[in-house]
Amino acid sequence: MSKPLRNTSYQFLSHYWGLFVLVFPLWVSPAGVSMSQLQSSWEMHQQNVAYLPDTDMEIMAASTSLPDAVGDSDRNVPRICGVCGDRATGFHFNAMTCEGCKGFFRRSMKRKAMFTCPFNGDCKITKDNRRHCQACRLKRCVDIGMMKEFILTDEEVQRKREMILKRKEEEALKESLKPKLSEEQQKVIDTLLEAHRKTYDPTYADFTKFRPPVRNSPKTQAAARSASILTQDLSSEDSTDLFSSNGFGTFPESVEPQMFSSLDLSEENDESSSINIDFSQLSMLPHLADLVSYSIQKVIGFAKMIPGFRELAAEDQIALLKSSAIEVIMLRSNQSFTLEDMTWTCGSNEFKYHISDVTQAGHSMDLLEPLVKFQVSLKKLNLHEEEHVLLMAICILSPDRPGVQDTSLVESLQDRLSEILQTYIRCRHPPPGSRLLYAKMIQKLADLRSLNEEHSRQYRCLSFQPEHSMQLTPLVLEVFGNEIS
Repeated sequence: MSKPLRNTSYQFLSHYWGLFVLVFPLWVSPAGVSMSQLQSSWEMHQQNVAYLPDTDMEIMAASTSLPDAVGDSDRNVPRICGVCGDRATGFHFNAMTCEGCKGFFRRSMKRKAMFTCPFNGDCKITKDNRRHCQACRLKRCVDIGMMKEFILTDEEVQRKREMILKRKEEEALKESLKPKLSEEQQKVIDTLLEAHRKTYDPTYADFTKFRPPVRNSPKTQAAARSASILTQDLSSEDSTDLFSSNGFGTFPESVEPQMFSSLDLSEENDESSSINIDFSQLSMLPHLADLVSYSIQKVIGFAKMIPGFRELAAEDQIALLKSSAIEVIMLRSNQSFTLEDMTWTCGSNEFKYHISDVTQAGHSMDLLEPLVKFQVSLKKLNLHEEEHVLLMAICILSPDRPGVQDTSLVESLQDRLSEILQTYIRCRHPPPGSRLLYAKMIQKLADLRSLNEEHSRQYRCLSFQPEHSMQLTPLVLEVFGNEIS
């Protein structure tokens, strides 16, 4: 008994869904509506549905179907053909049917076929026997609400096909006009990604190898500030050591003889300056000096893997690295920078760096305030890793660095990377984030120049004090001590 009742309810809902859609807005209107107006609206609806030139009737029917309007929770429920019980593919000609019954109804209506049941006219139509009695099958189609008015004419079908073809051609043309990364460009990006991942350890495991961080107590901090090179009071705003972010994993291959040849980068030399430390002032300097030295080695390792960098003369490689090292360290440190508390978080709390930590290493707010602002603005750009590594490579290959001889070759290498970055942004960075992104990234390079100048100024003040300069590592002294002017 339950099956006939379910079929009857389904027939009723399917047959009158269109009328419901038209009448419902009239029910909720403030003014009354006459029966003649309702009849006129229904006739207009039938005419529009039958002859819509730009819309597939079947798609329109499906979009306003009762089962689909139930909600997302029922989308995964199997849909059954109202004619034969097979799996339905959607609403066709105003009823939920399978592809087979859809085609049967279309062919029958177009041929104006007249079928006769060889039995008693009430055959039960199933998936297996639906071909046995066309008359009862067609009757079943009509009973569940299938309407010939929803069938497109041959002219409408042709027009629809032409529109679909035209749309596909337009999409293909639009796709062909989109900029695409060439195989060579993608290879450069992959190389830079590999270089970055080999020289950046997000676990910061090597930080435990540095001289340990020593943070002064509040009283000692106050005394240190008054006696140190600081000229401004600290704000309560948290920040971190700009150098901290560059403690990256395992050391790269040793620096080649022609690169910083006067230096022995062994751990013994890096630690030899740890004696006679005055912990009452600049207590964080030994730790951050080791961190910066470590970070410089990582920058060197990254630079040597930039396509074209090793084609440069050794003198130009050295000039580029000395001038850009601190800028690249600042760029890489953004990976550990957190907007929530304005700190560089490098693993455990022991290696969580605030502004106060950097001031205890000899730097003032003239550097730290613009540095934190730079980190915040860079973080908010939400750069992809590909964009980040390209920006670092572009920063290193700047032809206007002091001491660079073959500026044309360096410029050509930088231009190549800049073109790849612009193409990547157009292809892979979705709007609205991509809007003016390249210009904003280039502005970051200009900001880095200003930070670099201030860092050099403060470093000179620090290095003039023997009790502090002796705590620096040979690599730091080599890179920042003999400035190219």
